[in-house]
Amino acid sequence: MAATDGAADGLRAMIAKGELAPGQRLPAEPELCARLGVSRGSLREAVRSLAALGMLESRHGAGTFVSALRPGQMLAGFAATVDVLPLDGLLELFDVRRPLEAQAAALAAARADEQVLARLREVQKRLATSEDEAERHALDREFHSTLCQAGGNEALAALADVLRARGSHYSIYGAPEAETIRLASDLGREALINAVAARDPAAAAAAASSHLSQTEVWLRRYGPAPDGGPAH
Repeated sequence: MAATDGAADGLRAMIAKGELAPGQRLPAEPELCARLGVSRGSLREAVRSLAALGMLESRHGAGTFVSALRPGQMLAGFAATVDVLPLDGLLELFDVRRPLEAQAAALAAARADEQVLARLREVQKRLATSEDEAERHALDREFHSTLCQAGGNEALAALADVLRARGSHYSIYGAPEAETIRLASDLGREALINAVAARDPAAAAAAASSHLSQTEVWLRRYGPAPDGGPAH
């Protein structure tokens, strides 16, 4: 394992220093093994581990290449970890999500065009009328992803999407206050749309923070189980 780790560290260092650029094909195995001082087996294990993290990608018949190193790709491994968090861990993420999504909303208010606004309104219209819980979760994620992407910061949008993903596993729509929760959620998204339409970054940031804070309150109050499992 130490040799594999050494090979992975060496490849990461080559990428970090620019010796291997995004999209560049890795040198032949013998050359890399000699340079890193490892066996072919250790090198191949290292390549597999970095591919799983989104740093490298294998192309059938062409070889192994450095990926484009885009934020979405680089966060793939983190996404797999977030997706298994228990409720306590998910709630801790809200301290990270609030400033991220508030900033994303502020950027969207400054940069979003009419096409983005039309999409946000359409998704919210469908959310307001949908009675299918799975569909509501999917639409809610689409709404927030659209808002974050409109800000034009790929890293911020990708990270916010990763942190948001686990929330869909915990439903609060079956709580005693289900109708109140649904109404407040709809109003929160409407406030976000209005702030973006008004080109008001401060109002958009405040609306995003308030919307997330209310969701956190309900999750703490009801402690739902993930995907219908036993309650906490």
